[in-house]
Amino acid sequence: MIEKILFFFTDFKMNLIMKFITLLKSAFFLLSALIVFSFLIPKKQPAVLVFSKTNGYRHSSIPAGIAAIRALGATNNFTVDATEDSLAFTDENLSKYKVVIFLNTTLNVLGEAQEKAFEKFIQKGCGFVGVHAAADCEYDWPWYVKMVGASFLSHPEQQVAKLLVKDKSHGSTKHLPDVWERKDEWYNFKSINPDVKVLITIDENSYKGGKNGDNHPMAWYHSYDGGRAFYTEMGHTDESFSEPLYLQHLLGGIQYALKR
Repeated sequence: MIEKILFFFTDFKMNLIMKFITLLKSAFFLLSALIVFSFLIPKKQPAVLVFSKTNGYRHSSIPAGIAAIRALGATNNFTVDATEDSLAFTDENLSKYKVVIFLNTTLNVLGEAQEKAFEKFIQKGCGFVGVHAAADCEYDWPWYVKMVGASFLSHPEQQVAKLLVKDKSHGSTKHLPDVWERKDEWYNFKSINPDVKVLITIDENSYKGGKNGDNHPMAWYHSYDGGRAFYTEMGHTDESFSEPLYLQHLLGGIQYALKR
């Protein structure tokens, strides 16, 4: 009798163990399937908004800039929308995007309500990229001036100059030569934010018309009000947006703003 009871309990435990092993196998295969399936589902790409409204000088390179940024997005896993409508700056619409790029915007381009929405966008941890005339923009909005990093003062005629790459640890500069010689329109700046981290300066001895002296920044980045901001002075000419070194420089700035 005792043997039968022992046999019963032993058999019962074995059945429990076998069922437990079966459950473990099922759970393992289910987990494996979920992992494989997660790789098969296309991940949603972050979206970038290019804003190119102008109320002053209008750069003829804007269409080339938009096309170039779209191409960068297509090959680097982010989507790109473009607008010149300031009414696109609402909390609801901006929630679709991770980065806003001001592409050669000039003078006042946003109303008070749109400014507040954009401030909240940055404060949520999103990013800003300013290209060239983004510094010739919103002079009466102190928050913006501090974010973009400086305001336009003046510029001489377009000419070749030598850019000095000061920091190669950033994605926008690591591919560049120490001295980068190119032609563009070179801004002089006022209201330079001392908190920005300068990536590139310009050698004022290499061209005529520089007014910022030995510390004449051309590209920089910084954390700002909860978000990230990158600015490059370059991008006046149409040719800029087909120049491989410049495009990689711009891409590095976008990637920084995307937190990549």
